[in-house]
Amino acid sequence: MLAAPSRSARRAPVGGFVARVLGAGPTGALAALALVDAGWSVELRDPLSAEALGQRRRAYAFTQSSRELLERLNLWALIEPQLIPFDQLQLWDLGADRVVAFSPADLAPRQARSGSSAIGWIGRHDTLMPLLLRCLAASDAVRLQLGPEAVPDPEASQRVDLVIAADGPNSATRSRLGVGSWRRTYRQACLTAEVSLRGAVDTQAWELLRPEGPFAVLPLGERRFQLVWSAPTGRAHQLESLPASAFLDRLAGVLPDRFQIEDLFDQPRAYPVELLIAHRLHRNGTLLVGESAHRCHPVGGQGLNLCWRDVAVLHQLARRVTCGQLSLRRLGDAYGRRRWPDLLLTLLATDLLVRIFSNRSQALLPLRRLALGLLARWPRLRRFSLAVMSSGPCAIQGSAPE
Repeated sequence: MLAAPSRSARRAPVGGFVARVLGAGPTGALAALALVDAGWSVELRDPLSAEALGQRRRAYAFTQSSRELLERLNLWALIEPQLIPFDQLQLWDLGADRVVAFSPADLAPRQARSGSSAIGWIGRHDTLMPLLLRCLAASDAVRLQLGPEAVPDPEASQRVDLVIAADGPNSATRSRLGVGSWRRTYRQACLTAEVSLRGAVDTQAWELLRPEGPFAVLPLGERRFQLVWSAPTGRAHQLESLPASAFLDRLAGVLPDRFQIEDLFDQPRAYPVELLIAHRLHRNGTLLVGESAHRCHPVGGQGLNLCWRDVAVLHQLARRVTCGQLSLRRLGDAYGRRRWPDLLLTLLATDLLVRIFSNRSQALLPLRRLALGLLARWPRLRRFSLAVMSSGPCAIQGSAPE
């Protein structure tokens, strides 16, 4: 069993500031740990029990921006052994019949200096969440309130300096604050399944761009792979309900010939896919963090990494408040200014990728072939593109094409 940091190893609160984090999923839990590292005391609430929080069966792709945040919080050494690194990312447009391979040589200089040969990592939710919760339980600065009986009426709660809403895309906190949102539901759903494959390599991840939607193949080690299959909503739910043998037959019909399916390890599950952005990121001493503020298409594995970049900015600003460099009442405005460019550009980029590549338009094929051909031939453009995917469009210094 992994050991959490000892209580003495965690930084004790010195600034006297207290935050309440609503939602203890991966983003809420990490936000609480970031606030503790910044010298705050934290009350973390979730209506789900610790056991229920860790039961979700899915995998996440972690990019360089998430690694850098975990290193700043002294959590990378704990979490890295539970992750599966990949040193090749294959981007394959099946409609245009073009393949681009990203490798460690395409990392930006700052990322390459980290000493890791990986360009990304894959981790399981059911491994990540228990570890984050153990780290929280080990801190004297955190008060955990998990389970239905542990979430009191917000109106009767003790006053705190800051509230962090990390309670998901259907955020009750956002609704209570009267913050509206713009949402667009895609005509696709996302189907996840864990399989074993022949023809795939444990150190490679694949993003297959298919006319009906992107299809990710993510390595989990020992020839196991997490599939993230975007398909028209009706078809995805139909696939979800099939017996295992029939599902594997359908899967074999859509995967390229190089992938040979051997076994299915879980029940496929379909989830809705949507684009969501809140009209504002803060109100009345409450910040919206993670999917309570935004949601994007899973193409490129941007979802959790975008949420954790919210946490990275929160961590930086909370430290400035603790040190007296930023007033508490200005924290919300500073958070919004720092996050809006990354959020809008990332949501726009993922939406454009889906619109351009998830269609059968013959008119777009020359554009797609040209774009992937340039990526394949021009190393500086691959470096620029990988930096955008890894750290967001607002953190690409030193990686732009010359």
